[in-house]
Amino acid sequence: MLTTPDDYVNQLYPEDEELQLVIEAIREHGMPEVSVAPAYGRLLTMLVQTAGARNILEIGALGGYSGICLCRGLPADGKLTSLELKEEYAALAGRHLEKAGFKDQVEYRIGPAADSLEVLKQEGRTFDFFFIDADKENYPLYLEYAMELANPGALIAGDNCFLRGRTLNSEKNGPSVQAVRRFNEIIATDERLISTLLPAYDGLILARVKG
Repeated sequence: MLTTPDDYVNQLYPEDEELQLVIEAIREHGMPEVSVAPAYGRLLTMLVQTAGARNILEIGALGGYSGICLCRGLPADGKLTSLELKEEYAALAGRHLEKAGFKDQVEYRIGPAADSLEVLKQEGRTFDFFFIDADKENYPLYLEYAMELANPGALIAGDNCFLRGRTLNSEKNGPSVQAVRRFNEIIATDERLISTLLPAYDGLILARVKG
């Protein structure tokens, strides 16, 4: 008997074996098990396809789960640029993207994301789609860069906007909580954006850059 909406969704959409291998590898390597929820992974693929995105910027690679979901939505000549602080995480993600058939479509830049973003800005790079899923204290900064690097009509997605309920709790006011609250508030009120926040799982905020 199905008892929760998650049970029903999982019955409708069987486990993705390729992505499950990524989850298992993340666990085996002792990495944080914080990949995007499977339903949101499918949504990312759909959004990339629907937007006709050709150049994606991912902030936070982890083990490559979201990278695969994003690349699945790209055309054959599309490109994913992924920023990752830790070289070993990027290496694992790269192996998974290669196994999934996206080796020639992904580029990893290693180091603090803020530094890589500044380099991309100096290079004059622009993007059609952004996925932000990295250190939460820098979410507002990453959003600022995304707005600068965005093509007109670009989509911005940010994961973990509820921080497992902490952003909703007025008694929780640590640096990460305050930063994510600010990130959410900016997206909700910035007149340059059309946005919404999806309340399932840990919260996924979506915004489209006007223009």
